Amino acid sequence: MSTDVQPPPEADEVAEQAAAIAAPEVIADSFGEYVKIWWTRVRSGESGALPVILGLAAIVIYFQARSSLFLSAGNLVNLIEQAAWIVTLGMAEVFVLLLGEIDLSIGFSSVIGGVFTCWLLVPPNPAPWPLAVLVGLAFPALYSGIQGVIVTWLRLPSFVVTLAGYLFGQGFLLYIINTAAPNSGGTIRLYSNVLSDIESGAMSVTAGWIVMAAAVVLAGGLFVVRDGRRRASKLAAPPVSVTWLKVAVMAVAGVVVVLIGNTNRGIAVVVRGVPWVVLVILVVLVAYNFLLGRTRFGRYMYAIGGNAEAARRAGINLSRIRVLAFALCGLTAGIMGIIYTSLLGSVSANVPGQNVLYAVAAAVIGGTSLFGGRGKMLGAVLGGIIVAVIYNGLQLLGLGAAPQYMWTAVVLLAAVTVDTLARRGRTTT
Repeated sequence: MSTDVQPPPEADEVAEQAAAIAAPEVIADSFGEYVKIWWTRVRSGESGALPVILGLAAIVIYFQARSSLFLSAGNLVNLIEQAAWIVTLGMAEVFVLLLGEIDLSIGFSSVIGGVFTCWLLVPPNPAPWPLAVLVGLAFPALYSGIQGVIVTWLRLPSFVVTLAGYLFGQGFLLYIINTAAPNSGGTIRLYSNVLSDIESGAMSVTAGWIVMAAAVVLAGGLFVVRDGRRRASKLAAPPVSVTWLKVAVMAVAGVVVVLIGNTNRGIAVVVRGVPWVVLVILVVLVAYNFLLGRTRFGRYMYAIGGNAEAARRAGINLSRIRVLAFALCGLTAGIMGIIYTSLLGSVSANVPGQNVLYAVAAAVIGGTSLFGGRGKMLGAVLGGIIVAVIYNGLQLLGLGAAPQYMWTAVVLLAAVTVDTLARRGRTTT
């Protein structure tokens, strides 16, 4: 039987083992035993998101100590809006990093997608905004997908292939902007109130609470039902108390975000409400968590990243998974292009080339291994927030770009060091 149609049972077994390493379930009968096992895993190198959370807390405390405005509602909402594109681009990079690959082209391909979106919306005959968005998502997905085909079929290093894509994208961005908006100084404006409101608009106070409550109820119900079924089937599942603790933490986080968003941050006029971009990021995060954690495709990605040869011998189609991973990376970068365009209200040819480096930094700081096989989308979200916090905090202190780059480099180096030491610890145990 062809492996393209129905992989043998061994493929699922290898994938399940790799997924268990990336997102382990702890078997425990009580909360105390759960904590004890978790702490043992932390000491052995399986620290999960703990270093990221502790690092984020330390950075926040430092900036708040330097400036009392850092934790103000206005600055925190501004931080959320600044972090959105970094978080999304970091999630894009996770797809290829899980396979031990990299995509350096998404910093430009994402913005090119934004140019196509803006171009289709230029009056006097603008296209429907959903069509413009689809085109803006399709281009970076196709762009990265083609690079994935080249990497897979010609067996070339993804670093070299996507570096070429980076350089080509930089030139193509200049060409397409000059074509779409000649004599505009290399800038094309976004003519869509709907897309502009992703970053500049906000939900009403009531809508924010409704969305938060619905999200907590749906996600919490899913956790409770899923874990309950696993316990009834004698499968690995956390204790009931741990399940409800997760729901409580999620509820507290949601309440904090809504309270911050609903606080008046205007001066002459009342400005309040949770930005729409929070809902966009939440939807993307939930969808990708499900894709990586609850589907065969996700299990296969962890399997290939953990041990490609073992995955191949088990019957997993490595070429197809790699190409799809690159395409999903590009698609997610396209979402970032829309968010980035909404933030600026336009697209410029002077987009910083280091944007893709922020994506890699966000993913790696969030715990995604550069060697493949380990990482989560939530980690990329936390890593992107750390990068944005550094950027926002240094701006608030009146410091320039130089400290921002240097501090981001220090945090990235620390994250890679923790990852490497954790791998050594797991190897020696």
